[in-house]
Amino acid sequence: MILTGGGARAAYQVGVLKAVRELLPLPEHNPFPIICGTSAGAVNAATLAVFADNFDAAVGNLLEVWESFHVRHVYRSDPISIAKGGARWLAALTLISRSSPVSLFDNSPLAEMLSRNLDFGRIQENIDNGSLYAVSITCSGYSSGQSVSFYQGGPGAEAWERTQRVGAAMPLRVEHLVASSALPFIFPAVKINREYFGDGSMRQIAPISPALHLGADRVLVIGTGQQVASAEPPRIHSSLYPSLAQIAGHALNSIFLDSLYVDIERLQRINRTVSLIPPDKLREAGLPLRPVKVLVISPSQPIERVAVRFLHELPGTIRFLLRGIGAMNRNGSNLASYLLFEKGFCRALIDLGYQDTMARRGEVLEFLGSPA
Repeated sequence: MILTGGGARAAYQVGVLKAVRELLPLPEHNPFPIICGTSAGAVNAATLAVFADNFDAAVGNLLEVWESFHVRHVYRSDPISIAKGGARWLAALTLISRSSPVSLFDNSPLAEMLSRNLDFGRIQENIDNGSLYAVSITCSGYSSGQSVSFYQGGPGAEAWERTQRVGAAMPLRVEHLVASSALPFIFPAVKINREYFGDGSMRQIAPISPALHLGADRVLVIGTGQQVASAEPPRIHSSLYPSLAQIAGHALNSIFLDSLYVDIERLQRINRTVSLIPPDKLREAGLPLRPVKVLVISPSQPIERVAVRFLHELPGTIRFLLRGIGAMNRNGSNLASYLLFEKGFCRALIDLGYQDTMARRGEVLEFLGSPA
């Protein structure tokens, strides 16, 4: 299973998992021996890995957290913290201070919550008892420019190295989750060993590859944005200059969505090629190619439109900041949807993920190998 990034949008993944749990004949059994997470999806992936010996309890834990989320659980939004952050940025921009601000928000509450709720030692226990084979968390190195997938797995899991992406074996800790979900400019980078790392979706040109390197031959991908249609969408004309929030939201969409669907298209093309080559010819040529079944579940509705209904739930300080850059209107709601860690929005996305999965019940059951 691959859980992609998207800030608060990752609540959608929890709805999909809720539906999967309901469709399983044995909900306690973990159906995903390989779990890969990036950005906010890394938090969900790590939770599933920690509770891999009981999938039912793992999904229940995620539901309990996401259905009661508030911004204060992820980043500081009180007036004093916001004022301090704003003062640092203002001082840097006016050259009053020579020290550069590291981020717009302080996400230490997220690190504290993860440390409090997740026992990372259980990941190895679940690998040893066979409940889990491997889990990977992808981060982006600011110095090397590489996409690094930190993984923890069984004896057969081997490190890999490709252009701009590597797999590194390491016991996973809270630092990996906070680094992987550190949205650029918004949350601070995290130092792991000798390098600072940020959001894993940056420079991740092949989001599916960690699962394949770890041995997967069937992949469930849960996205956080609408899958791009094959037909060219109608071009919308506008005479208004795009707001800062609109530009930022467009950039975040490029980071989180574009590479995923390009990688899926690449995988499907390779599958078609492999299907044309007889298996004995592949063996004779020594080509390590195999068909990979992929199922993609993504929102049936634009998440930014869902976010518009819940912008009022944001703390007053955050609404004040976002209003100044145009994020409190429809055109700028893309940016706000990544920061809207409030229970109304999260519950709406959980419901959407559940309904979208149930609407494809037959496909999901076939993928999981369960009788319809």
